[in-house]
Amino acid sequence: MPQFFSTADPDFDDRFASLLAAKREDSPDVDDVVAGIIADVRARGDAALIELTAKFDRFDLTSETMTFSESEIEAAVATVPQVEREALALAARRIRAYHARQMPEDQSWTDDVGATLGWRWGPVAAAGLYVPGGIATYPSSVLMNAIPAQVAGVERLVMVTPTPDGAVNPLVLLAAQLSGIKTIYRIGGAQAIAALAYGTQTVRPVDKITGPGNAFVAAAKRRVFGHVGIDMIAGPSEILVIADTDNDPEWVATDLLSQAEHDESAQSILITSDKVFGEAVVASIEGLLETLERRDIARASWRDYGAVIVVRDLGEAAALTDEIAPEHLELCVANPEALAANIKHAGAIFLGKWTPEAIGDYVGGPNHVLPTARSARFSSGLSVMDFLKRTTISKMIPGALAQIGEAAEILAKSEGLEAHGLSVRARLDQLNEGTGE
Repeated sequence: MPQFFSTADPDFDDRFASLLAAKREDSPDVDDVVAGIIADVRARGDAALIELTAKFDRFDLTSETMTFSESEIEAAVATVPQVEREALALAARRIRAYHARQMPEDQSWTDDVGATLGWRWGPVAAAGLYVPGGIATYPSSVLMNAIPAQVAGVERLVMVTPTPDGAVNPLVLLAAQLSGIKTIYRIGGAQAIAALAYGTQTVRPVDKITGPGNAFVAAAKRRVFGHVGIDMIAGPSEILVIADTDNDPEWVATDLLSQAEHDESAQSILITSDKVFGEAVVASIEGLLETLERRDIARASWRDYGAVIVVRDLGEAAALTDEIAPEHLELCVANPEALAANIKHAGAIFLGKWTPEAIGDYVGGPNHVLPTARSARFSSGLSVMDFLKRTTISKMIPGALAQIGEAAEILAKSEGLEAHGLSVRARLDQLNEGTGE
């Protein structure tokens, strides 16, 4: 059974601390294995990818068949039913429109000493998207990762996805097509991350790698970070729902289960000011668990990591939320905007009982790649900004250097960096001689 407790309980602080500290990630010690895989790919390139694909995905590749051909993509996409095609296209349009508004502007100004300062934004040159493979894959994640990169102006966008036993989800290929991805490699696991980071005879290296994966993929992303950029190391999915009594318990139950069905390690938490309402939600969940196709996964998640917390008021709810810093936060209360204004830490907020988190997973517009494991305290969800770099710009004129140069020279000397100071002094001396231009 999930935990059910109240802020009025004498042992609340201990129980809440235990909830926050619960280790939900199944993190086997795979780092040594991953290190070996990366070294192998760096040393042998395509040959290593081919051997590892045969070993882990039971699928034989050659350098020539490592990349999906245009005709293969078209044939697979042609099998997608029209209703699914239209739904995916709607999602793509909304995601693109939302992310287009995130594009920052270049800035340039002249300050009070006459120096020209500013910055400019530019995309990374190449990005690689990792997509888990097989039939049980998520085309929505392709859109969420690839469209921000395309909006940012990334010139070369590629995708890697394993095809265990040769299986591929046509919707994933359609999502790639809608996102402007033309190059798709049939590789996965740590070996795919290594190939994207360092390149092989067939796979050209990229500058940024995004997308979810298993423990091996996560470990590989950690190891290649610094040589390339990565998005984040995502943990199991999570949702926190704050709900008052003016809600249908079954609606809230389905919202909580929408994350529980992702993964046995996912976490679903309800905060409410009414114990009876909380009990009604738990009862609805028990009933729904008998009908879900993924009931075994959802039941394990709800049993092991689920929680209902009864609070005195919404002020307490907001304070607890900031401690939890959830990936997804639903505010099913009478005035969700007012409550949201009092909450600092959440990956994504869904306002009101008519805004289920699942809308955000597909067609809302905001990105569904979000910080987990309380990392919303210091990080944000995936955005256009993840695929952009900011370059600062400075221009001194003689008059500007004359006003601020001596301070730079003094600071350079105080740090023991003589050449720094000399590089400024040489120019100041020329200005003092009256020959500066």
